Amino acid sequence: MHLDLLDLLATNLSSIPTEIGRSFQEAFFMFWDTLWALVLGFALSGAVQAFVSRDAMQRTMGDHHPVAVTRATLYGMASSSCSYAASAMARSLFVRGADFIAAMVFMFASTNLVVELGIVLVVLIGWQFVAAEFIGGAIMIVLLVLLGSLWLRGRALESARVLAANTGTLHHHAVEEAILDKVGWKKRIRTAAGWSDAAGYTMSDLTMLKKEMAIGFVVAGFLTVLVPVHVWSDVFMRGHGVWTDLENAAVGPFVAIISFVCSVGNVPLAAALWRGGISFGGVVAFIFADLIALPLLLIYRKQYGAKMALRMLGVFWLVMSVAGFLTESLFKVVGWVPTSHPGVVVGDTLGWNYTTVLDIVAIAAFGSLYWLYRHREQFGAGLGYGKDPVCGMQVETAHAPASTSYHGEHVYFCSQHCQERFNSDPSRYVTSSVTSSEDTSEQTPGNNVEPGATAVDPVCGMTVDRAHAAAHRKIDDTEFWFCSAGCADRFETSSNRSR
Repeated sequence: MHLDLLDLLATNLSSIPTEIGRSFQEAFFMFWDTLWALVLGFALSGAVQAFVSRDAMQRTMGDHHPVAVTRATLYGMASSSCSYAASAMARSLFVRGADFIAAMVFMFASTNLVVELGIVLVVLIGWQFVAAEFIGGAIMIVLLVLLGSLWLRGRALESARVLAANTGTLHHHAVEEAILDKVGWKKRIRTAAGWSDAAGYTMSDLTMLKKEMAIGFVVAGFLTVLVPVHVWSDVFMRGHGVWTDLENAAVGPFVAIISFVCSVGNVPLAAALWRGGISFGGVVAFIFADLIALPLLLIYRKQYGAKMALRMLGVFWLVMSVAGFLTESLFKVVGWVPTSHPGVVVGDTLGWNYTTVLDIVAIAAFGSLYWLYRHREQFGAGLGYGKDPVCGMQVETAHAPASTSYHGEHVYFCSQHCQERFNSDPSRYVTSSVTSSEDTSEQTPGNNVEPGATAVDPVCGMTVDRAHAAAHRKIDDTEFWFCSAGCADRFETSSNRSR
């Protein structure tokens, strides 16, 4: 008996490297199967973010009446972002006067009702989950408005507004904002600069979410290969009819809380849960629950206070679970609930098939977007934008949820969470190009000026610090300083034509 146990243990140990290899292989197959969908989704998201005005959002969200809620939903869908950035944007809207519930609707829509999520869902687990994303999402938003009106109000809400206004910084530059508002989307969409900014959003979103997606794919690969199906039965109840649906929908958000993965990164995990036999409504509730991952709950506590954060957790969990349950019930009536759970999430799709063709096209498209992104200054792009050095997200400097000054340079962040990480160790996130520009500033003509001296960019009208201006030109013995290389190039071209 003792020898049999030793043999069994030795056999299991010897199979560990093989199982780990299979797990990574499954993760890669998931990534390869969704590569074209990811590129398409992020490209569309970048275009929408570049051409939709943030001011228009805030001006139309002063209450949570049906019209304002509809607008908040549509603006959220257009402002696709990761959960951290979505929470920061919602706080920013709230502080600037938007209704709290409308801001929360915006946050829900910007992470759950977005095109890239739907595209990845249809590739990994089927069109039924895409339909559930939008139909269930609408149900969830209606529930959020109804329940939020009852519980997200009163003294806790007033305290939350005061705390949110004093949490972090909201950088505001009137000149930048006026320029961005003056150039409408109809004009921007016809310019190389506009599409370069769209490419910048695409690249920054990919940079921001690459860790989340990598974790999601790898963990999903391991769950698919290493976790036996019967394990899920210990967590999610089966075979008890409507009670199974209720329990699965209630437990789905709990898995999201402890998984630490949000936004598109939780789709591979949802696929693994579906393979494990979890109910349709449980998977839908899990997908919706990316906004109550544990790190985000801590952010809500800091932004709005512990009392409001607890209310948000309770309301969010309830509406996500109920929306998942109601969506499954509705889909059962119309016959849209899938009847089988796959043995694997995806198979080997590396052969010459439509997936490979789409991936090759996507890689070529990604290369074009990357080229636009790398050469955006040549097209005069980047005006009014900054890049979060922590997560890589492209943010509008006029609406940055947080900012700080480092060695005389303004640094902008998508959220206070990123600002705190930067402040804890700035040298970790400062690029060599910033350091080199600081070290050589005195050697650059026109930059050897006293600290604090400013100049007005003759192209856009922005006030810039001469010592740290992005560009400098000397024309006919007159010096000019610019906010960006794009403005400098445009000014120089105009000056050459006038001669």
